[in-house]
Amino acid sequence: MAGNPKRTSRAPSRWGYDAERLPAALDELGGPEGGKVELPLHLAWSGLRVFDISDVKLLLGLYRIVLNNGSRDDFVEYLNPDLLIRYWPILRKMLGRGVRVPWEETFPELRPSDSAVA
Repeated sequence: MAGNPKRTSRAPSRWGYDAERLPAALDELGGPEGGKVELPLHLAWSGLRVFDISDVKLLLGLYRIVLNNGSRDDFVEYLNPDLLIRYWPILRKMLGRGVRVPWEETFPELRPSDSAVA
């Protein structure tokens, strides 16, 4: 039985999620640009829960937790569109394919540039 070469849907990953979990547009994201953020227990149930966004390592940790474990409401509350775009080249390396691919397929501004100039 031959498969349809145009088929793009995949079985849901246990480590990822489908695009329906994402906001419709990045401008729906209303996360803070600075300050400290305390994540609720449903996102950060072990370890650090308060993140100072001015510290890039902490910001990346916060975004990784939210991207991996969050719901649409969590994305809207904790992710800032400008920071997400700015740090996506680093974040995408920290995320599994099941998380990274839906974000990049839904939001072209997060896709890596094929024409990077050296």
